[in-house]
Amino acid sequence: MSDERDGPPPSSPFTYAPVGGTVHGGLPPGRPGLRVRTRLGGGEAVFRAACDAVMEWRMHRAMGVRVAADAGRAAPGVAVTVGLGVGRVRVYGPCRVVWAVEEERRAGWAYGTLPGHPVRGEEAFVVERHEDGSVWLTVSAFSKPHAWWTRALLPLVRVFQGAYAHRCGQVLRRLSRGGARR
Repeated sequence: MSDERDGPPPSSPFTYAPVGGTVHGGLPPGRPGLRVRTRLGGGEAVFRAACDAVMEWRMHRAMGVRVAADAGRAAPGVAVTVGLGVGRVRVYGPCRVVWAVEEERRAGWAYGTLPGHPVRGEEAFVVERHEDGSVWLTVSAFSKPHAWWTRALLPLVRVFQGAYAHRCGQVLRRLSRGGARR
């Protein structure tokens, strides 16, 4: 399991294609992936709090994910290394933000994998406020195993990815409850 906390240089190429495949909310044709939607609540205050928590890495950190990023807020080109696990059983994955959006009713971003990441692919986290006022988080991802152990454990990796996406929604619902309170 990789212990590359610093990750590759920021100019490293992405390890997958199509880069930006999650930008329109779907998944590239023919690519296995996941899409998990979670209702967070409703109203402008919930929307703003959820957007800030996603854009500022707070959702990930509240889940126990270690995040080392070049910037305090997600933006295209920002290098990010995520660490999942506990103690010596922590896996580090270098990534770079592929795209980010902050609009009146939609905010989020996606990162893509760089050399040293145990999988190859892209994952997006998008918060939306619908016309009825409801606020939703959508986690979309497509990937394939890269490290020997992710290939060997593929069924468990897929289960973990789905559980991770659901947990993002649960944690973000808690963080955005009460609006802008932090």
